[in-house]
This record gives sequence, C-alpha cells and structure tokens, in this order.
Amino acid sequence: MSEKKNIVREKLKNALSYQQFLELSERNVKSVNPDLLNEADKAYYDYRKLNFARVSRLEKLYKPSEKALNIVRKISSPQIWLVITEDWCGDSAQTLPVIASLSELNENISLKIVLRDANLDLMDLYLTHGKRSIPKMISFDSELNELFQWGPRPHKAKLLVDELRKQDLSKQDIIKQLHLWYAKDGGYSTEEEIIELITINLQENSFQHFNH
Repeated sequence: MSEKKNIVREKLKNALSYQQFLELSERNVKSVNPDLLNEADKAYYDYRKLNFARVSRLEKLYKPSEKALNIVRKISSPQIWLVITEDWCGDSAQTLPVIASLSELNENISLKIVLRDANLDLMDLYLTHGKRSIPKMISFDSELNELFQWGPRPHKAKLLVDELRKQDLSKQDIIKQLHLWYAKDGGYSTEEEIIELITINLQENSFQHFNH
C-alpha cells in the first residue's frame, strides 16, 4: 500500500464526525474566557465565535437542491468524504455545513473531519498551489482510492478574492466582501461544484463498468 494511503488510513482512525466537530467548535467558544487570552489567541477566538454563528445560520438556511438530491442518491458504493479543516477558518464555516448536508443524503457516504494543525503530514499531501489552504475535501472509495478533491473555496469566491486583491484593499475588507458574497450565495456554489465532481465520478465509473 502506498505511503499516502497509509497516512490517510492512520488519520481516519481518529477523525471526527461532523457532530463531534460542531461540539468541539462550541466548546472552543463557550468554555473560554476571552479576557484571559493574549492578542493572537483572542483573534482566533473571535474568528471561532463568528464562524460558530455562520455555521448555525447556514445550517438553518441551506437545503440541498432537487438536482443534488438526485445525484447524491446515485452513489451506490461506500465513499469516505475526508475534510481537512479548522473551526477558525471562515471558508470552512461557509462550506462545511453544505458538505455535511450532502453527505447525509446517502448512507453510503461517511463524512470524516481531521484538524489541519494537528495533522500537517496529511495536509501536506493536499496542498493548493503549495499552500496549506483549508477546507480541503477528498473523496475516497472503500479501498482509499481517491475519487475527487474539492476546496478550499468555490471558484466564484476565488475569483472575487483575486479581483479584490488587485484593488489593494486591506485583508479585513477582502474578508468582509467575501463573507457578504457567501451570505448571498447561500452555499449553492459549493453544492454545484461538489455535485459536478460526483457526476463526473459516476460517469467515469459507469464507463469503466461498460468497458469491462
């Protein structure tokens, strides 16, 4: 078995479910006294608090589309959806609830979450342009063969950020504009891209079966 598969298999043993990740996020917000934190930790605390609210909001508002329902339900053999992320990550707060909702549409899908900073050896297998960008979702079959990858943000959001960077805006302004876009989008760009990846994978599978 390849070294890569070995690392993935090892990490899956201690991976979190979506529910466990949410509980951890809640503890990170509610069991901490922000007045006792240093400046750097306070910044992370503020991100976590904001993201916890974003996740709650998206969970209430996002409902998988009819197209998503139809396509996800076509997955007929087990898949693991592994997401590498952290609860201070703003892009994660705006996309992970969508991934979780989609995974719940089919019992063949098992969603597993691994924290980036405690698992950099895994993260370094899935860099984006050489960076440890999160969230990163990788879909595997039951033998841990890779089916597809997604992340760290929808393509439209990436284009927006690229455009805003050209305008010489501050990092805070860029983040603000990005989250306004996410709020308007409601998770559907993330859904659309993941559905497209699933569709391609299903077509490849049926093509392989057809040729056997």
